[in-house]
Amino acid sequence: MSAYEDLMAHDRTTQALASVAGRTGWDQETVMPAGAAELRSEEMAALEAVLHARRTDGRIGDWLSKAEAPDETGAATLRELKRSYMRNTKVPEKLATDIARHTSAGQGIWAKARAEDDFESFAPTLSRMIDLKREEAACLAGGGDLYDALLDDYEPGMTGAELQGLFDRMRPRLVDLRARVLAAKAPAPLEHTFDEAGQMALSAKLAETFGYDLSRGRIDKAVHPFSSGSGTDVRITTRTSPRDPFNCFYSTIHEVGHACYEQGVRADYALTPLGAGVSMGVHESQSRIYENQLGRSRAFTGWLYGQMRDQFGDFGVADEEAFYAVVNRVGSGYIRTEADEVHYNLHVMLRFDLERQLISGALDVADLEDAWNARFEADFGVSVDKPSNGVLQDVHWSFGLFGYFPTYSLGNVYAGCLYASLRGAVPSLDQDLSRGDTSAATAWLKDCLQQYGGLRAPRDTIEYACGFVPTEEPLLAYLEDKFGTLYGV
Repeated sequence: MSAYEDLMAHDRTTQALASVAGRTGWDQETVMPAGAAELRSEEMAALEAVLHARRTDGRIGDWLSKAEAPDETGAATLRELKRSYMRNTKVPEKLATDIARHTSAGQGIWAKARAEDDFESFAPTLSRMIDLKREEAACLAGGGDLYDALLDDYEPGMTGAELQGLFDRMRPRLVDLRARVLAAKAPAPLEHTFDEAGQMALSAKLAETFGYDLSRGRIDKAVHPFSSGSGTDVRITTRTSPRDPFNCFYSTIHEVGHACYEQGVRADYALTPLGAGVSMGVHESQSRIYENQLGRSRAFTGWLYGQMRDQFGDFGVADEEAFYAVVNRVGSGYIRTEADEVHYNLHVMLRFDLERQLISGALDVADLEDAWNARFEADFGVSVDKPSNGVLQDVHWSFGLFGYFPTYSLGNVYAGCLYASLRGAVPSLDQDLSRGDTSAATAWLKDCLQQYGGLRAPRDTIEYACGFVPTEEPLLAYLEDKFGTLYGV
């Protein structure tokens, strides 16, 4: 066998083992009994030890030095394998396993603290997590910026400084739009109770409407909705609330966007470095365009209104126009995942600033809750009433996902660019969506972006699909037009 073939055979087994680890993580968040948490943390540490050993195997360096790419796909594969090898060899095995063990245990501690609204019970776990991630970042950064080293895991090639510039350009227009919208009359919220079985039934229908292949996936419930897996086994979760069915429906559509990206990657990329989404920013572009530009559009909500009446009967909303307004109601709520499109990026910017300070050491965990609450009140004009509506609402830091949060807003920026191109490519888009037909839109996304997986670098992936270099302008123009029209401002 050639060096390239040897390398690919080795990596295929590594990819398969990583897939097993991912499925174990899915089990932990959905069906694992609470009493198994300690055992699961040891299992995850053991799996990480095996994976780390395989990813840092000295033969990889030798194979990489000798391997010759047979084509464009092979060249991209070697690029990603080299990047992975260089990063993994910088992190000691003990540190990698310690992080895996702590993240597995941390999720359960966070969930209990969130349920009990007790940040102090989670603070020691978070402090230890930050120490471990700083240590990891120091290994990776080579004297450079620690946060950038962690960010590179989720959005290769991006820096904190570049994101700061992007957010500084976006913030004034978002704040101005929010002020104008909040000064206008908002539609009344839903005043009805929606049973869980009905929500889950319609959730499943929405998943299939957006192209999720349930023969290669499943829908479960979790405290924090997520998507897991790739290729022929891609699972999603959602959650229900008796007074807020949109939480369920749009969480489902959002996770379906992630899942369809993974299901849409070319089959021959399976169990290779190209066989999954290229970055979390690009991944979020799929979930956000499914959820917002398509799912919250005037055309699609008209169809969804009929589906909800069929499922729940009269739920107190007079017609399709009123329903469109309710779906897109703007308000200064606490929860990021429930935030309207006007506020959402402000939630992300808050987290981005705080986690950069945590990693740099400018902010201590002991001061985090106060810092969060003060920043939230300054940004949203509302005082945080309890930790589960504030610093404990997101699962990410319990998993050590520092550098992940800004990719949500980057995904929104990418989605704005994709939507501008999609409208030109699919002239019948509004007519299709008004019938609950997303097939032309999702086919365009699959053809132009999803099928290529990790073939191109993140920004190159978006530029290839859109035909232009991505900027924040299409997203801001979309938001200003949509909510300016909706609220008459």
